[in-house]
Amino acid sequence: MLIVLGGLPGAGKTTIARELARAIDAVHIRIDSIEQALLESPRITTLYDESYRVAYAVAEDNLRLGRIVIADSVNPLDITRDAWLRSANRAQVAAVEVEIECSDPAEHRRRVEERFGDLPGLPALTWQDVVDREYHTWPREHLVIDTAGRTVEQCVALLRAALPAKAMV
Repeated sequence: MLIVLGGLPGAGKTTIARELARAIDAVHIRIDSIEQALLESPRITTLYDESYRVAYAVAEDNLRLGRIVIADSVNPLDITRDAWLRSANRAQVAAVEVEIECSDPAEHRRRVEERFGDLPGLPALTWQDVVDREYHTWPREHLVIDTAGRTVEQCVALLRAALPAKAMV
């Protein structure tokens, strides 16, 4: 199964993805980690879709091995969301799309402004970066987890309860 997480920076995607991966013994694929590695190459100065393309391929490899994969990215556009689904289709597995949001703007802003980067090669985002980010509404039915006023454990429990039984370990 492929679990596709999306949402604006600071909403809680990576924190939830890490805890969910531990809980269900899944592979966690994080676009930010891939971007950092690519930007450390002296030949790459600007990224377009390279990190997503790498992630799709790694996800497919792991899905074909029978692993549950959690894709962790902003996933802001239909083109990226559709590409994740194509990866699942090629691997002949189910996909669950999950949008992580923080409906409390003050809390969301605090998270963005107070978070420290665990990936030193990537520049820190400002609240204005998040507000200005191109992010389209999802075109199809998907699960939404609102992290405002919830603990990580509560968010993971909500997500786990919504997953098909075959994803549960």
